[in-house]
Amino acid sequence: MEIVDQLNAFPEVKFFLNNGFQASIECKKVPVIDSHDLEWAFNLTKQNMQSMYITSEWGWDDKEKKEEMFDKKGWYLIARNDQNIPIGMVSFRFDIEEGDAVVYCYEIQLSQSIRGKGLGKYLMNILKLLGTRSKMDKVMLTVFKHNERAYHFFTNVVGFQIDEISPSRCDPDNDDNYCYEILSINLTDAK
Repeated sequence: MEIVDQLNAFPEVKFFLNNGFQASIECKKVPVIDSHDLEWAFNLTKQNMQSMYITSEWGWDDKEKKEEMFDKKGWYLIARNDQNIPIGMVSFRFDIEEGDAVVYCYEIQLSQSIRGKGLGKYLMNILKLLGTRSKMDKVMLTVFKHNERAYHFFTNVVGFQIDEISPSRCDPDNDDNYCYEILSINLTDAK
């Protein structure tokens, strides 16, 4: 039997409350997520990230991004407000990266109106919890160098560091040729 909600083992993290702002959190695998929620996640990602992709060497392609976001191996943390409207999400997968078992965070996106309320950090902490519970080695993600706000959030707020496989570490002489860094948090100390 496949696990439907990874958070069932941690019911206490399914509710976020900070300075009067509240949200409920659910964790679902892509095949069981309502199609409206998947479209919402794609549209939020496009709204928040399309310009970042366009200014990078990668460019933006709706079809490619949907294939990535709707892949049946993917999982989502979805945060909803008290009217049950989705307001934030993390898309991730359990994977192997250079021999390490990792939780790879593909996206973390929040609606503009709820940024700065602590929800993003809370969602990333849930991701670390899921990784630790699943005996993963790391939580990893890719961030655009020119996305200064996200880079600051991941490194200064959440505690990610540049991973050993990031271009700036494994190809430092050509670092300027890359528009991104690969960041990670080691979970092996928490096992």
